[in-house]
Amino acid sequence: MNNKMPKQSHRLSFAKTCTWRVLASADTFLLSWLLTGTVAIAASIASLEVLTKMFLYYWHERAWATHYKKVFDR
Repeated sequence: MNNKMPKQSHRLSFAKTCTWRVLASADTFLLSWLLTGTVAIAASIASLEVLTKMFLYYWHERAWATHYKKVFDR
């Protein structure tokens, strides 16, 4: 039995980052709109968090990939 976890590429991490960001930004926009009742404020909130959360998610993905590589390479 092969216990090696396949390596996750930077390209896959980036693709997952982008698709997650679309879903998460839509959620942020809808929640902000519901809470404020104003589309402009909701759009401002959603646009502010897009880039920061993309970087955070990408870093998080790479940290997990590094961690699991160490675990499975034992």
